Amino acid sequence: MSSLAVSSPVGSPISISGLASGLNTSSIISALMAVERQPVTHLTDAQEKLQGQQKELTSVKSSLQQLALLASEFSMPSLFETSQAVVSSEPLRVSAATSAGAGIGGYELEVTQLANSAQRTFTFASPAAEETLTIDGNSFTVKAGETAKEFANTINSTSSSTVYAAVLEGNTLVLSNRATGNTGAEFIKVSDPGATLVEKAGSAKEGKNAEYSVDGVAGTSTSNTVTNAIAGVTLTLNGLTTTGPVTIDVQAPGASVSAVEAQVQSFVKLYNSTVETIQKQLSTKPVAKPTNASEFATGTLFGDVELEGLLGDMRQSMYEPIAGLAAEMSNPSALGISTGAASGGGASQGSIEGLLTLNSTKLAEAVKTNPAGVQQMLEKWSQGLQSKLEQVSGPGGSLEARANGDSAQITQLTSQISTMNEMLAVREKALQATYAALESAISRNTSQANWLTSQEASLVANHP
Repeated sequence: MSSLAVSSPVGSPISISGLASGLNTSSIISALMAVERQPVTHLTDAQEKLQGQQKELTSVKSSLQQLALLASEFSMPSLFETSQAVVSSEPLRVSAATSAGAGIGGYELEVTQLANSAQRTFTFASPAAEETLTIDGNSFTVKAGETAKEFANTINSTSSSTVYAAVLEGNTLVLSNRATGNTGAEFIKVSDPGATLVEKAGSAKEGKNAEYSVDGVAGTSTSNTVTNAIAGVTLTLNGLTTTGPVTIDVQAPGASVSAVEAQVQSFVKLYNSTVETIQKQLSTKPVAKPTNASEFATGTLFGDVELEGLLGDMRQSMYEPIAGLAAEMSNPSALGISTGAASGGGASQGSIEGLLTLNSTKLAEAVKTNPAGVQQMLEKWSQGLQSKLEQVSGPGGSLEARANGDSAQITQLTSQISTMNEMLAVREKALQATYAALESAISRNTSQANWLTSQEASLVANHP
């Protein structure tokens, strides 16, 4: 008699062994369930595609929001604040900065002497017993056995001290005034009855003023920072002009060309990276026969009509005249912001894709000659661009609506898939139970047939 064993842990599918029919019942059930799971597979594939599209929409939305924020900075009044620029022909020798109201024009500056501080040099002898000495009337205590370095630290850490102290080799101590400038013969007076400090003969150096001339007019300064040589200009003297005068060019008050150019360059860079990101999504085709989540998520924005339209609007804004502005300053192209000139008889790839280039020379000239016009045009243009971008990427914009729509569908599909999986689990248990019952019945029939056959053979044997 053949046997059939059926076992099933609580909550798990029934397992079948010792099959009476000779059929691979598990394989049959798996095949049947695979067919019935196909709708779930299709829903899962659709869900993965929606998740991929939602991710890309969110990424594009973020890029466009950053671009809108940067465009808004063209409306900041501080970008066009009036200031004066001053340029030194040799900034390593003489640097220059303006305060306010500087007289415009070029100035020739010659430096024949830099300001320095007075110095006296001493030999330091550590005292056997504590003693007190004075430097410019300030009292200092020298402890027994104190080193030159320790005494120098005491001097340098005393706020009322008029000198700094530096220690050289051989217990040599150099005292120098804390201020530069001409001192004459009377400087750094030391009173030391104990002879801890013994001055080295011939080593004293008087403090000196800086000596210079501006356009041939001589001048002096107690410091190397000079504020009275050129009205409204602060000069920092770093070296002598041994090779000829240094030219100081004070420009007329106006908007900072470098600040405006830096802002435009930042915008152009972000604009181009945003366009390239969107173009990549638009040109990436879906995978022909996707087999995994990554492939289903690929190419979800291929040829997206809305994004293609947005790129067209963005490009048009670079050339479309702005109402109410003078023709010569009515759009960004007047500042040298464009999609580039033709290359080799045709449009460059960047031009085809709508990437921006900047003609810095044209921008600088516009800011210098018509700063008010540049400011007005950039403000109105950036506000228009922001409006277009925010309609798509802002709160409540079309991209957010699409992403929210995808999210709702994903949630709905998740619920459908869960419900169908529960039904399939019930269906699989039912099939397992049906095939188990079938195998049990076949097993009983086979056992009964075998018994009858054996009884028949026994009767024949007993009654020949």
